[in-house]
Amino acid sequence: MTAARPYFFAAIVLINLLLASTAAAYTLPERLEYDLTWSGIKAGTASLEVLENGPYIQFVSRAVSSDFVSIFYRVEDLAVSSLLKETHKILPVKPYSYKLKTSEGRHKKDKEVYFDFKEKKALYFNYLDKEQRVFDINETTMDALSCFYYVRYLPLAVGKSIYVDIFDNKKLYKAEVQIVRKEEIETPLGTFKTILIRPILLSEGIFSRKGDILIWITDDAKRLPLLLETKVKVGAIKATLTGGKY
Repeated sequence: MTAARPYFFAAIVLINLLLASTAAAYTLPERLEYDLTWSGIKAGTASLEVLENGPYIQFVSRAVSSDFVSIFYRVEDLAVSSLLKETHKILPVKPYSYKLKTSEGRHKKDKEVYFDFKEKKALYFNYLDKEQRVFDINETTMDALSCFYYVRYLPLAVGKSIYVDIFDNKKLYKAEVQIVRKEEIETPLGTFKTILIRPILLSEGIFSRKGDILIWITDDAKRLPLLLETKVKVGAIKATLTGGKY
């Protein structure tokens, strides 16, 4: 099961990224629930929530491995992107903080980033390694969740690409999101007209890319992320929307 770690975690991380496709049309509270499968075997579940928490609007992503997978490789992951209520509708999106806490077998992470756009700095904490550093950012920097919140507001023209600045894993880089085509797909929730997008991510810290990542979102006002698929060395990873409140 250890060999499957990069693929399983890739699906979890990309489910996190799907969150922002819904953000523009969200209701509070909102919850999306997904099944994660690996070559037809249920590997786990994931959930995405949009919450009000004091002065913040928060995007919260959780993922856990199934009982069967947990026998070999237990996964419990949490990612939280926080925006101040008075700034969460500003474009480009300006996150206040981003927290990533993961437990995957013997591999653990506990990291947090605070964004200071006045000084154009990111204050980075790695709590497990007791590391604290300051990095330069720009006025359009986003984290791995809030970046797609921004993308949701943009026109999605087939054949075009969108570029966003992401700070992740102690790096600031420009990520490309390709708008591939429109098509109709069937899911456990029904048949939907969708827009297929392909994010091109470079951050090795949260994502081990072994092939194209394809994400189908509904071609309507909500832009619900319905399905994610990525081919791996053995089989494929899929994340499918199965329910929730939206």
